[in-house]
Amino acid sequence: MTASAPLAARGISDRVSRFTESVIREMTRLAMEHNAINLAQGFPDFPAPDFIKEAAIRAIRGDVNQYAVTWGDPELRQAIAAKYQRWYGLDLDPNRHVTVCCGATEAMISVLMAVLNPGDETVIFEPFYENYGPDTILSGAVPRFVPLRFSSSGWHFDRAELAAAFNSRTRAIIINSPNNPTGKVFSRGELECIRDLCLQWDCLAITDEIYEHILYEGRRHIPLAGLEGMAERTITISGISKTFSVTGWRIGWALAPERLAGGIRKVHDFLTVGAPAPLQLAAAQAMNQGDEYCRGLAGEYAARRDRLVPQLQACGLACAPPEGAYYVMADVAPFLPRHGANGDEFARWLVREIGIATVPGASFYQSPEKGQFQIRFCYPKTASTLDAAALRLANLRP
Repeated sequence: MTASAPLAARGISDRVSRFTESVIREMTRLAMEHNAINLAQGFPDFPAPDFIKEAAIRAIRGDVNQYAVTWGDPELRQAIAAKYQRWYGLDLDPNRHVTVCCGATEAMISVLMAVLNPGDETVIFEPFYENYGPDTILSGAVPRFVPLRFSSSGWHFDRAELAAAFNSRTRAIIINSPNNPTGKVFSRGELECIRDLCLQWDCLAITDEIYEHILYEGRRHIPLAGLEGMAERTITISGISKTFSVTGWRIGWALAPERLAGGIRKVHDFLTVGAPAPLQLAAAQAMNQGDEYCRGLAGEYAARRDRLVPQLQACGLACAPPEGAYYVMADVAPFLPRHGANGDEFARWLVREIGIATVPGASFYQSPEKGQFQIRFCYPKTASTLDAAALRLANLRP
């Protein structure tokens, strides 16, 4: 009894103590508590397309209730490989390269745990989707952050700063394009710069491409795996959550060279065993039948973007239309200190007093002070929701 007491009293691990809970999910809870409009967490408030719902219903009625193959139902893996060939000309073997996971979130932690050793370094652009830092820490690696800076021409990185982040300990770089939270879409030139550094330092690129079909003003998605020299050193992560408005279904995947796929599959197996079997068959139908739907997606989200951004600008929140995804980073400095000392306090005031839930910008940075004057809005919402948000925002003044 005496010997075990200190161990029992120690509490959580050192790794877990190095990061907080998800601020995004916390803001959703505050939205529910204050009956606020949730422009914080990136999930739609409109229905998924009928064809994917009907496919799920058929699978459930067909008694597809038991485990699928751990790394993915063969039909879905084949559909994923075929989709990447049609859209991007990538040659993938569904049996050797494709691992189906419980959403892109699980795919990312499975990948990092499979390829990183303690002491390895990962390069991460900031502001970043909040999972990347904790995932790296849970994998025992060390994150090195490179800033994306905003100017009149959008979000950009300094190539010299990026090059300085690479060294002999660098194992991987994480790229999210289109980007959450900035809405940046990485250009071919920027991707080629990243490619050259990966080749120079013999490291991996891990790409989160979950917003690949949500791009504006004619931009095209460029998979890093398709650039010369990158097929054998890129792990591509994506899923159906954002494209098909089914964030709760948790169907994602990791596409990896065969020498890495086996390790990813082992980690995935022991983390979750497998993704929901009937929903995998529905996802396969979406991959096979959804091309026309995907081609129309950007136009629908552009209309939502163009409904929200002018309203933010009109009430004094400086921001620019994003290039892709469905997020807007806004500057709240004019509202401080009247409505809070920083973006975190302002976001909590906003949900409580105005009835709009957002995400404090600090949650997207290693050092919170870097995002202290920012908040993030998301707009995968109906026109009526965005119009209701605009009415509430009309009460907001610096």
